[in-house]
Amino acid sequence: MTIVPHLRPAFACLFLVTLLAGCGGKADKPGKAAAGSAAPVSITTVEVRQRDLAVQLEATGTVVPVASVEVRSQLTSVVRKVHIKEGQFVRAGELMFTLDVRTDEANVAKLRAQMARDEAALADARRQLARSRDLLAKNFVSQAGVDSAQAQVDSQTALVAVDRAALDAARVSLDYGRITAPSAGRVGAVPIFPGSAVQANITTLVTITQLDPIDVSFSVPQRYLGDVINALKGAGAVVTATLPGATTTLTGRLQFVDSSVDAGSGAIRVKARFENRDQTLWPGAFVKAALTVRTLKDALIVPEAAIVQNARGTIVYTVENDKAVLRKIEVLASQAGEAAVTGVAAGDRVVLDGRQNLRPDAAVVERTGKPGANPDGGGVAPAGTKPRAKKAP
Repeated sequence: MTIVPHLRPAFACLFLVTLLAGCGGKADKPGKAAAGSAAPVSITTVEVRQRDLAVQLEATGTVVPVASVEVRSQLTSVVRKVHIKEGQFVRAGELMFTLDVRTDEANVAKLRAQMARDEAALADARRQLARSRDLLAKNFVSQAGVDSAQAQVDSQTALVAVDRAALDAARVSLDYGRITAPSAGRVGAVPIFPGSAVQANITTLVTITQLDPIDVSFSVPQRYLGDVINALKGAGAVVTATLPGATTTLTGRLQFVDSSVDAGSGAIRVKARFENRDQTLWPGAFVKAALTVRTLKDALIVPEAAIVQNARGTIVYTVENDKAVLRKIEVLASQAGEAAVTGVAAGDRVVLDGRQNLRPDAAVVERTGKPGANPDGGGVAPAGTKPRAKKAP
């Protein structure tokens, strides 16, 4: 028979007190963590700089030619000779096609002969008029005979003028048989060959595209319309264009602002003109266009990453006497990760890293090293701390 001993009341009380003491020790740890939260916040800062800031609008643009002309024949005829090759550059007035104009040549010869006949009749009428005037002076003819001779001269003079006009028109038609370049540019595909039949004002013989200078067309939001119109004044604002994958940036000038805003997109179309001697820009290509609309003089510059948007509005934190100071700011313009603002002064230290942990008047400690860069991947260590030794694998 086994006898189980009973715990004495005094021993049981001692055991319960010990257990409660152990629980109480664990409950004290959150209190210690709360006390530790009052430690200074580790931050990095950047200095507010004062300089000019160029405000640019960036957009995807399309290269468009200044002029692109579809050359058509003004005669219904047959091509006798093609004087150009595909892809070559032509000068204004350079001969490109010759048409079969034998019918027009015959018509010109016919009108010349007719004009010569009428000119001979006019000369005879003038002689008859001179003879009638002599006879009138000798009283051999009446005044009516002289008037009749004068009417004959006037009639023949008008007939010769009609012949001359008809001959000029025939010569114009004959000149249409020689098709020359209306402007300088690059010749596109030539779908016409000797012997091809062409119809007047219908058949396209070739397209000539002007490549130098050349335009870049792009759209800007409607809210910048006033800035863009001001940028158009004078020689036009500077516009840069960069082809995809290219490192070279071309510089041009704003040339044109459209007369209306696109109702569908709420944007307005603009054009900039570029020199293109090396044919770097090609019609139809896409480029990254940047238009400088204005320059803010002596602007206060802070990184966009330092700006905080919260219930208080747009703010930044500066550091004064090792404490965080909340500053309300207004963003005037943003460009390439920088912002021109008001509400701070040149030389102020603005919090960059660690700003999300700050409250007004919070104690801070500034880390050393480049803001936001830690080679160990764990942020920049506070000043005076040593990096931990890595354990051997």
